[in-house]
Amino acid sequence: MAAMAMRVAFCLALVCMLIGVGHAQLSLNFYNSTCPNVEQIVRQAVTLKISQTFVTIPATLRLFFHDCFVQGCDASVMIASASGDAEKDSEDNLSLAGDGFDTVVKAKQAVEAQCPGKVSCADILAIAARDVVVLAGGPNFSVELGRRDGLISKASLVAGNLPGPNFNLSQLNTMFAKNNLTQTDMIALSGAHTVGFSHCSRFANRLYNFSATSKVDPSLDPNYAKQLMDACPQDVDPRIAVNMDPVTPKKMDNVYYQNLVNHKGLFTSDQVLFTDPLSQSTVSGFANDRSRFNKAFAEAMVRLGRVGVKTGLVGEIRTDCTTFNS
Repeated sequence: MAAMAMRVAFCLALVCMLIGVGHAQLSLNFYNSTCPNVEQIVRQAVTLKISQTFVTIPATLRLFFHDCFVQGCDASVMIASASGDAEKDSEDNLSLAGDGFDTVVKAKQAVEAQCPGKVSCADILAIAARDVVVLAGGPNFSVELGRRDGLISKASLVAGNLPGPNFNLSQLNTMFAKNNLTQTDMIALSGAHTVGFSHCSRFANRLYNFSATSKVDPSLDPNYAKQLMDACPQDVDPRIAVNMDPVTPKKMDNVYYQNLVNHKGLFTSDQVLFTDPLSQSTVSGFANDRSRFNKAFAEAMVRLGRVGVKTGLVGEIRTDCTTFNS
């Protein structure tokens, strides 16, 4: 009798597990019956926000990446904490531009007006990230939907989960592999830096204090190093930022990789993609063929959007992206 009960319990557990696996599948038509116009609503909100400030594009894209790499794509980075201990309050996230957060908040408000309580903030952020890519001239791709919003947002969970500007190839690959992303995915996603910007402090060591034998990083093009020094003197205002792509900073293209070939990568973690022989051929391929980069970037964004997702009964659908429902 006990054995029979155990078998029944095991079968029930197996059925529940299989149901959970089914729920875990994101889909392209998740909101077909509950909010069929969600993507158009978000696109309208994103387009309006971009018309107000270009910063919307890099800010939203970076927000999506930072969200997915800490506890998965669950909009936990959106939470605002009165005590200052949410994900967005961590040192690694303090440089996230407010326009990214505002884009998601505005899009969520527009969606709630038509489909109250149906669409997660995590999905809205994923859609918005795709939209800013397209509106900057990058590749279009379908966004898988069905994520739910996370119930935990702690600053203490961020450290060690985001790549640093001084990472080498091995460190980059290790961090991306933890999120089921390949080296090619990592190199493609780094291409988002073509519309990015950075505060001077993130790369000042390459200009003024690189090593005992060379103050300036020898992998930097000398003229580019001079250009950066002019923009970022040693006593620069910490609020000053520079474009990560000095050639086409407002266009989602493959010029970022051409810059790397020409030794004009802003971060050490950018330039290493070309200087390391294990990744150089991929960078050269993207630099020479924009369609090849577009395809790889679109595929990598889809895979990024699957990282650590909450689905089914896990998590919640927030009414306000900046606060938990209860």
